[in-house]
Formats: sequence, C-alpha cells, structure tokens
Amino acid sequence: MSKKNISQEKIIQAFLASAFDKSAGATSLADVSEGLEIKKASLYNHFESRDAMYAASIAYSAQEIGAVSFLEEKTLESIKGGKAAPSAVFKKLITRYFELFENEPLFQIYVFIHSEQYFNLDALKIVEGENNQLCDSIKDMLTAFAAAKKIAKKTEKELKDIASELSAVIIQHRDAYIAARKETVRQNPDSKAGGLFALETDEAALSRTLKLVEVMLKAL
Repeated sequence: MSKKNISQEKIIQAFLASAFDKSAGATSLADVSEGLEIKKASLYNHFESRDAMYAASIAYSAQEIGAVSFLEEKTLESIKGGKAAPSAVFKKLITRYFELFENEPLFQIYVFIHSEQYFNLDALKIVEGENNQLCDSIKDMLTAFAAAKKIAKKTEKELKDIASELSAVIIQHRDAYIAARKETVRQNPDSKAGGLFALETDEAALSRTLKLVEVMLKAL
C-alpha cells in the first residue's frame, strides 16, 4: 500500500483491528504497520508516538459511538401521533441497536472502548455517556407514549426510574450478546464482517431480550 493511501483514520482502524485480536495494551506500532503493509517509520508521518495513536483511537471511538442514536426523530413523531404500540417500537429499535453493534466498525470500537474503560477515564466517560443517552431516549419514548395514552400516566420520577430499568436490561443483554459474539469471532476469524463465513444475528439471544422488555412494558 503506498504512502499516499495512508490516513490517520486508516491507521486508527488498523490499531482497533489489532487491539481486538491482541488487546490495546499488547498492540505495538509494528502490529499496526504490519496490518497496513507499510514500514513502521511511516506511522510517524501521522502520529508522533504510540500514545498519540492510542489517544486518537479513543477520540475516534467517541465520535463513532456518539453518532449512534437509539431513538430516531421520525420514530418519536410516530409515537406522539399515537400510531405505534410500545412493544412494536421497542422491538424495532432494540433489533436495530443490536445489529449496529454486532457489525464492524462499531463491533471493534465497542470491544476496544469497553475493554479500555477500566484503564482510561476518557473511555469510561464514553461508556457512561452512551448509557445515559440510551436512558434519556427511552424516557422520551415513555413520555410520548404516556401523552398518547398508550401507557398509564406517570410522574416524572416514575418515567425516569422505568427508563433506567429498561435501559439497564437492554445494555446488560447487549453487552452479553457482544461478548459472546466477540469470542466466536476470535475463534473463527473468517466470521468477521466481510468474511467468507460472516456471522448472522443470533436470533435466539435477541429474542430473549425482546421478550423480557415486552414483559416489563406490559406492566406499565
């Protein structure tokens, strides 16, 4: 690959790929350059050090994860218009949410950030921010459902508590889902996105999550 085809983004993606296979701590500049099929010295044209590359990977991950939205504006408008049932909306959104994170590049980014949150404060803030965003989105949905009389009227505190419980369940199940997928991919490299034997969505695992959320919604 020629020098002119190398960018900071490609280097970061190579770093994330190596971090997925070996962990971020075990990934060296030689691993990154080997993945890009360039000389290690060429990396210094873009980053002054491995630490700078690592920091840029954290920032890149924050940007990519921050762009993920659980709730779309058109869905919220549909809820406000009284055209959608809670269970149907949650099923659609949770399915989409799982599928986004089970595929590259979010799959590798998720593994990187969730591993690094125990060692890096910025990574921890990314995880916390994502969780809070999910909780806020669910609260907005519940508020809209209550206004449309699709669920019983709730106080602000009740809505916040229910949103917190629902988001905790979704996050817990997504994390377990991605953890299982991560190990499968590591044991079968060809199952990565674009591979010859790319994995399909684990419908059984997704179904368990959807059923649990549906039970919680019926209690509202």
